Amino acid sequence: MTKFFDRLSNDLTQLLEDPIDYNVSIEVGEAPNNQIFKVHSYILQSRCSYFKKKFNEIHFNDDHVKVVTMADTKISIQMFNVIIKYIYGGIISLEKLENSIIFDLLIASNKLELDEFVEHLQIHLVNNNASWLKLNFAQVYQTSYQFKNFKIIQDFCDGIIAKHPAILFESENFQSLPEDKLISILKRDDLQLEESKIWEYVIQWGKAKNRTLPTNLDEWTYDNFLTLKEALKQCLPYIRYFNLSLEDVLDKIFPYQHILESKLFLDINTKLMAPNRQISSTILPPRKLLTKTLPTRNILISLSSNIITDERALEISSWIDKKATPYIENNPYEFKLLVRGSRDGFDVITIYNICDKISNTVIVLKVEGTEEIFGGYNPVDWDINCNQYKMTQDSFAFSLKTSNMENSILSRVVNNFDFAIHNFPRDLSLGFGHTLKLVDNLKFKKKCQCGNDLGYKKPIRSEGYLNHFLFPHLFSVEEYEVYKISPKNNLK
Repeated sequence: MTKFFDRLSNDLTQLLEDPIDYNVSIEVGEAPNNQIFKVHSYILQSRCSYFKKKFNEIHFNDDHVKVVTMADTKISIQMFNVIIKYIYGGIISLEKLENSIIFDLLIASNKLELDEFVEHLQIHLVNNNASWLKLNFAQVYQTSYQFKNFKIIQDFCDGIIAKHPAILFESENFQSLPEDKLISILKRDDLQLEESKIWEYVIQWGKAKNRTLPTNLDEWTYDNFLTLKEALKQCLPYIRYFNLSLEDVLDKIFPYQHILESKLFLDINTKLMAPNRQISSTILPPRKLLTKTLPTRNILISLSSNIITDERALEISSWIDKKATPYIENNPYEFKLLVRGSRDGFDVITIYNICDKISNTVIVLKVEGTEEIFGGYNPVDWDINCNQYKMTQDSFAFSLKTSNMENSILSRVVNNFDFAIHNFPRDLSLGFGHTLKLVDNLKFKKKCQCGNDLGYKKPIRSEGYLNHFLFPHLFSVEEYEVYKISPKNNLK
């Protein structure tokens, strides 16, 4: 049998580009920036079950064309261009796409039930873009378990957690972790945690499912233990009980013995007292713990920010170190949250009160109504008792890449170093020259501003918003955060 797939693919792709006798019109995006794709129902129906069902629900109009809108799918024009070329010609080109777009494309392909494409995109991300997956681990992990056929990504994430369990077990989201996610981790022989610690985490997770349980264990009734037992019944079989020490059984298992089957608890004690005696309970193999502790710098603890991603934090770190290319993993700095507007308040004086005498800080903020993200790095300390400019040659302001902005903008102080940092607590203002200035109440007063400043290399806001600093375009802030930046190798 001879197969001429290349010629077939090319001919069908040409049909897409010159849609002779099309009978379906697909609208992607929102007006006025929408795009109409003229396609053929018989091709889409044979290649995509989603469109087969969709076309059955729609009747032809007077022009014998079925009109379909993709507004509810949140699929962009860029993504749909890739998808439709795959459907017609089996052609996939990902080289010019950002990793975030490829991940969104994976979600979109899953919505369209393109199983082959979904598998290919997962393999591509794991094999070629593992660094990006690690940098965006929280998002990737949470998303992957929303879809049952993201198995390749799920296995990748489980492998990361097995090596660096703190990323999951010490996260603020651990207690709300779905049961199937927890079980998939407990099953792993390579989970790098002592079994006693795993037991403690499982108990913690079970208690979180029943907030009415007494805090003090001495106050628990038998019914309380039955409640916890019911919550953990699917997880308990994956604990390696027979790898626990006598001390761990006495200190950690014994207080919760009522959540175990009586035969299992008897067998645990039997093995401790008479190791060679036969028991009926299943003995799971010990976990394969590494003899060497993995370097702390490789542990992927996600930045808990309402504004910036781990990837953006790496970018800021590379600017602090004046690197020509951004760090892609293993951030050399710890970002310690000092102030958050939604938590601590939006008055500038709040920043001075909390950050007084603290140096090496990064401020990031999200602009109300535009989603722009601005910020700055101050290597010298903020001073609530000082109303003056401060000198430094290492400060910078920035605007970060967002969905509405193609690239980040970095603006270092290059002149007028004596006026680099605007430290005026009595005037309720602080900032980086006139390049970025925060004034009064950031959320309600609408006095914040970005302007032209000869001391800094370039403006960080688009020309449409910029004027001379005497007449700046003012804005308010949706959220802001201040971080203390410390080298990780200096942490105590």
